[in-house]
Parts: sequence; structure tokens; C-alpha cells
Amino acid sequence: MEKLGCRCPLPGSPRPSVLICLLILLTAFLTYPMLWTLGLQIHSAVTGSYVSGTHSVVFVNCPNEQIARDIARALLNKKLAASVNILPKASSLYFWKGEIEEATEILLLIKTKASKVYLLSSYIRLVHPFEIPEIFSLPMDQGDTHFLKWLEEGMEED
Repeated sequence: MEKLGCRCPLPGSPRPSVLICLLILLTAFLTYPMLWTLGLQIHSAVTGSYVSGTHSVVFVNCPNEQIARDIARALLNKKLAASVNILPKASSLYFWKGEIEEATEILLLIKTKASKVYLLSSYIRLVHPFEIPEIFSLPMDQGDTHFLKWLEEGMEED
């Protein structure tokens, strides 16, 4: 009788086969983005075509030009970006602590690999003087292949 009790699941508990199926589905769901990205990179390498979203443009506002230049140089030195444009005097209006604020800021347009956006954002949060720096990125959909290759080369590790 004891052996029979070990084989039969308790009433209301899922069967082992259901748990295995759920585990397989969860694993597939969690690895899908990585496998998709890897497949796109292999396709790009084989065909020589650009894969949309491989690179990103990151936007960051800075309080003055010196801070913008310091951040830009640090990103380039750390190979987190291949190119940074510093656009002067962007007028900004925004809510801060329940009030409408107005400021003149310096805008950074940072060209980088999409895979480096997280590290780049983390670094900027560490060195930026704003309590909550404005950091967001947009994927590059298309671009000149020579420019995109140059971006890749600019971020290669030594």
C-alpha cells in the first residue's frame, strides 16, 4: 500500500509532467530575446546587412557645457560610445517637485551599441549632477553602412 501512495500525486497537486512542461515554457520564454539577438547577429555577419536596433542614440541633458564635455569624454574613453554630439542651449520646461521649472541645458546625442545602453546609463547616473538625470535611448532603424561600421570600430576594446 505504501508504494501505491508514493506513485499517486496528492489530490489538487500538479502532476510532474505538467511541472516539466511549465519549466520548459518558462525557459523558452526567458531565453527567447537572447536567442533572437544572437540569430540577428549571425544573419548580419553572414549577409553583411545591418540589423535594425543594433545601435542606439542616447539623449542626455546636462546643466552646463563643462559637465557635458566631461561626460562625453569619459564615455568615449570607456568605449561606451563611439560618438557624442554636444548641442548647446536647449530650453527645457518640466515638472519638478510639483512645480513647473524652466532651464537652459546642454543636450548630448550619444551614438552607441544597443548592448551598451545599460552600462552607459548606469555610468551617467553615477557621475551626473542631477538627482534624476534625463537618459533615454532610441534604436537606430537604418543608417549608412560605412557610418555604422565606423561606430562598431570606435567601440572595439583595445
